[in-house]
Amino acid sequence: MKIYLGADHGGFALKEEFKKNLTQAHPELSFEDCGAQVYAENDDYPLIAFNVAQKVAAQKEPEQSLGILFCRSGSGMVIAANKVKGIRAVELYSEAIASHAKSHNQANVIAMAGDYLSSEKIMRLFEIFLSTPVDQAQRHRRRLAEISNYENSHSI
Repeated sequence: MKIYLGADHGGFALKEEFKKNLTQAHPELSFEDCGAQVYAENDDYPLIAFNVAQKVAAQKEPEQSLGILFCRSGSGMVIAANKVKGIRAVELYSEAIASHAKSHNQANVIAMAGDYLSSEKIMRLFEIFLSTPVDQAQRHRRRLAEISNYENSHSI
């Protein structure tokens, strides 16, 4: 699996810590840091979210990639990432949401809120997301197809 990381100034320190933790916990996973590369107090989160989301969406096997965004709230990053066709971005803030986002929604970009989550909690949510299997129930497949169809046609 290829992981694409991105953070604005509000999540920069957490992203840097996450990279270290990820390397230790999962040396088998590769990641690409899509920015910011240096702390910049006035950077803009939409550009970072777009960059990560476009990298995930461009993969030939999208289920083999994951975007992880870090900022202060997570919300703005999710809004921006979801503007990229093929992206299902969610904010993770609890164990139940981490599991549900993967099993039911097949999220391919996740966001973490630096103002509300510790580094330890972020790793826990990531581990839950990573280890949760996708639920192949017909109702989930149907709902994801409805989202994709709307995304492609802009009609119900």
